[in-house]
Amino acid sequence: MTRRYVEPGKATAVFNRVIQGLTKLGVSVWGSRVLVVRGRKSGEPRSVPVNLLTLDDSRYLVAPRGETQWVRNLRAAGEGQLRVGRRTEDFGYRELTDDEKPAVLRAYLRRWKFEVGVFFDGVDDKASDETLRGIAPGYPIFHVLARG
Repeated sequence: MTRRYVEPGKATAVFNRVIQGLTKLGVSVWGSRVLVVRGRKSGEPRSVPVNLLTLDDSRYLVAPRGETQWVRNLRAAGEGQLRVGRRTEDFGYRELTDDEKPAVLRAYLRRWKFEVGVFFDGVDDKASDETLRGIAPGYPIFHVLARG
């Protein structure tokens, strides 16, 4: 099975740098966090801005570009940190199955379609559960679990 991965373009790279900079300063833009995870090859901390979705008292990280470096690193590390300014939260996760993804994808698209819609090939929050289930394999989703 071919893994879905959308390479970030120049505009995405610039946008990510701006959002990451603001988030590091303590300004959460639409729920943004800086995800810090140990690199699977280097062992060095890697950071990237992410959108943290809260849905029904649970929190999720969705990878709209698919099997990105942060997804691969998080899977290898088994844990990460979410940061806003000086606040740091260590977390573990449980990766969702494809059958669990439609409601989370719908909520994610409802909140951030203006930002990430280009990565969903015309699918939006009004799509049927069947359509969302059909695209689910291309979008890793992690249920964020707090660590003591």
